[in-house]
Amino acid sequence: MRSIQRRLSLGLISVLLIVGLVLAQISLWLFEVGLQRYLESGLRNDSELLLVAIVRGPNGLQLDEHRLSPGYQRPYSGHYFRIDFDDGHWRSRSLWDLELPQPEQAGLHADLELEKTRQSLLLLHSEYRKFGQKISITVAQDYTPVQASFVLVQRIGLGLGLAALLLILALQRVTVRRALRPLDTAREQISQLQQGQRSQLDEAVPLELEPLVAQINHLLAHTEDSLKRSRNALGNLGHALKTPMAVLLSLAESGKLEQNPHVRDTLRDQLQQIQQRLERELNRARLSGDALPGMRFDCDIELPGLFSTLRMIHGEHLELNNHVAPGLVLPWDREDILELLGNVMDNACKWADSSICLCITQASGGHCLLIDDDGPGIPAVQREDVLGRGNRLDEQVTGHGLGLGIVKDIVESWGGRIQLLDSPLGGLQVRIDLPERTVQPMAD
Repeated sequence: MRSIQRRLSLGLISVLLIVGLVLAQISLWLFEVGLQRYLESGLRNDSELLLVAIVRGPNGLQLDEHRLSPGYQRPYSGHYFRIDFDDGHWRSRSLWDLELPQPEQAGLHADLELEKTRQSLLLLHSEYRKFGQKISITVAQDYTPVQASFVLVQRIGLGLGLAALLLILALQRVTVRRALRPLDTAREQISQLQQGQRSQLDEAVPLELEPLVAQINHLLAHTEDSLKRSRNALGNLGHALKTPMAVLLSLAESGKLEQNPHVRDTLRDQLQQIQQRLERELNRARLSGDALPGMRFDCDIELPGLFSTLRMIHGEHLELNNHVAPGLVLPWDREDILELLGNVMDNACKWADSSICLCITQASGGHCLLIDDDGPGIPAVQREDVLGRGNRLDEQVTGHGLGLGIVKDIVESWGGRIQLLDSPLGGLQVRIDLPERTVQPMAD
C-alpha cells in the first residue's frame, strides 16, 4: 500500500507541477500582455497629443512646448519622444544627450534599452500625415519599475503556489490514506489468514471491494472443503486397506504356508513394505494440507486431551508432566502438531518406566520441544538408525516403527531439526527445534 501511496503522490506532484507551471506561465504572459496593452493606450494618447502640439509657424512646422507634459522636460525622467519629419526632427529634453532607439516597423515594441541608463523601454512608433507631410512620432516609457513589480508578483505567486501545492499534497495524502484504509485492512486480514488467526475475510467493506472479498471468501471455503474431503478420502483409503493388509499378514504368519517358507517370507516382506509405503504416502499427503492455514495449536486446550488419551492407552501408572507456559500457542496446524506430539509421546509411553515430561519453550529463533522419559534409552550409535522409517530396536514392542519417521517428515517439512539425546530422567530425550514461522510479506 505504501508503494501505491508513493506512486499516487508522485503522480499527483508531477501533474500539479506541470499544470501549475503551464497555468502560471500562461497567466503571467496574459497579465503582461494585458499590462502592455494598457500602457500602449497611454503611449498612443501621448503620441496623439504630440501630433496636436505640432503647429504651422512662420518658418514651417513648430512644436508648441506649452502642450508638452512636464515629464518630457526632466532629464532621464522615463518619458521620451522623438518626432521625425521631412525638414528635421525634434526630441524630448528628457533624452538629454542620448538617442532613442528607432524601430523599423510601426507598432508597440518592448525590451528595448536606453543606452547608459539601463532603462528598459516600452516604445510605440506611429506614422502620421499632417500639413501635407509625413510625420513619425516615437514615444517611450521606462518599463523597468513595471518589470520589477512584475518579478515581485512572480515571486509572491510562486510562494503562494508552493504553499498551495504543499496543502494539496497534505490533503491528498490524507484522502488517499482514508481511501486505501479498507485495502490495508484487507491486507492485514489476509496476513492473519496466512497465520491461521482467521478463516474468512470480513465482508463489511466498501462497495468497490465487495466482489473481491466475496470471491476470496468463496475460494477459501471451496479450498477448505476440498482439503477436508481429500483428508477424509485419504483416511478412508487407509482404513479400507488396513483390514485386507492385516488379513494378508495374518495369513503369511499362519502355518498354511509352512510348506513354502520362501513364499511366506517373500509375501511377508512385501506386505510390510507396502504397509510402510502406504503409511508414508498417506502422511505425506496429509502434510500437504498446510497449503491453507488451519487452526493453530493452543497448548492450554489441546495438551490435557492428549495426555488423557495417552493415559487411557498406556495406563494410569504413568506420570505425565507438562512444563508448558500458560497461554502458549504454536503457529502450526493443529492436526500436524497433534500427530507430531502424539507419535513422540506415544513412543515415550511405550518405553518409559513411570515418568514422561513434555517441555515447550519459545525463543527468539523459534520453539523448542523436549520429550523426556525414564526408560532404557537408546545407545548413541543406534539413534540415527531409529529415525529411519520402519526401523525398530525391539520387535517385541507393538508398532511398525513408523512413529519417529513420521515425526521426522513433519519436522523437516517445517525446516526444523530432531535430535535424540540423553534425558535428565535417565532415558531418552527427543529434542525438536522448530524455526520461527514467518508469513511471506505481501507486496506493497
